[in-house]
Amino acid sequence: MYDKLFPPKQMVLDNGKVVMQKRTRLPLILIILAILTAASVQLTGFDLQLLFSRIKNFFKILGEMVPPNWSYFPKLLEALLATLQMSLLGSMIGAILALPFALLASSNVMRNKVITSIFKIMMSLLRTLPTLVTALIATFIFGLGPMAGLVAIILFTLSYVGKLLYEQIENVDMGPFQAMESIGMNRVEAFRYAIFPQVLSRYLSTSLFCFEGNVRYAAILGYVGAGGIGLLIKENLGWRDYSNVGMIVFALVITVYIIESISEHFRKKLT
Repeated sequence: MYDKLFPPKQMVLDNGKVVMQKRTRLPLILIILAILTAASVQLTGFDLQLLFSRIKNFFKILGEMVPPNWSYFPKLLEALLATLQMSLLGSMIGAILALPFALLASSNVMRNKVITSIFKIMMSLLRTLPTLVTALIATFIFGLGPMAGLVAIILFTLSYVGKLLYEQIENVDMGPFQAMESIGMNRVEAFRYAIFPQVLSRYLSTSLFCFEGNVRYAAILGYVGAGGIGLLIKENLGWRDYSNVGMIVFALVITVYIIESISEHFRKKLT
């Protein structure tokens, strides 16, 4: 359609050959982006003037968070440890559960298309649910507290690691697997000795990377009653006690940085 409205132009090369050069799509892309931007501004009620007039309040709050209230650290330590424990346990359980789910979703190992489709759909549905929504649903089932956050992290880790793992399994060399089956091993045994060693390093690396993200997710699960340090953030923001919020954010940033540094070190060793 675009080529009909804006036909290619002829170009004569040095050797005399005539070629057709297609018109650039950049003007059309810019027009589409401009239309979508205008529609988004209209639908969201975005007000640039309001943004610039109120942005000073953001920096005012940041100013009240600095310096942080250092004396508040002992009070937040227990919640911080609960957040870390929730993230670690949820990541471990989710990563372990992701292994059988990924196996059952791998079309090159499980030749039953119904089974693989069911498990792929299950993991896709779990990925579409935001962690906060999952935690909110879990609070109605398990009550308020870290248990709801733990379940939310388990389900997210299961869907995230499982998705990447079954894609890795479907792209491995199947020669060793077929050789194991030919000598009498069942499918699970052949997977254990032929495929799992090929994906083990990437599986561990993905699980570590997911743990990094889970620490950040767990920090805000308190907003829906799932316990952890997020509950303290919500309470102190409600009381406008920004110096305490500054201490919480500072402790969280340092904790996440340490975890990411350690995780990155081990992930480099695995790749």
